[in-house]
Amino acid sequence: MKEQFTTTVRVCGKGDTKAKAFADALNHVQGTVMKSTPHILLRIEPQDISVVQARVAVRKEAFLFFFLRRERQNFSVELDVTVQVTSVNLDKVDFVAQ
Repeated sequence: MKEQFTTTVRVCGKGDTKAKAFADALNHVQGTVMKSTPHILLRIEPQDISVVQARVAVRKEAFLFFFLRRERQNFSVELDVTVQVTSVNLDKVDFVAQ
């Protein structure tokens, strides 16, 4: 009934800081795992994280083209996260009619 398996999911995240980009990517792990399995999930434990791609986009801004010049940065990451999943397989549960 209770099963454990290990899987790897690829998630992406964006943010205006490096920490926000990683946090956004890691927030998508649960939804990605839930879409990939029909079982009821009890626990999702990250085992390993590898960075597939990390990018920064720098954009220059200025008020009225001359004043208050600044650079804005947007970070994006793509991660491969290896997770160990504990789930309940409903196919192995015997339901009794009353």
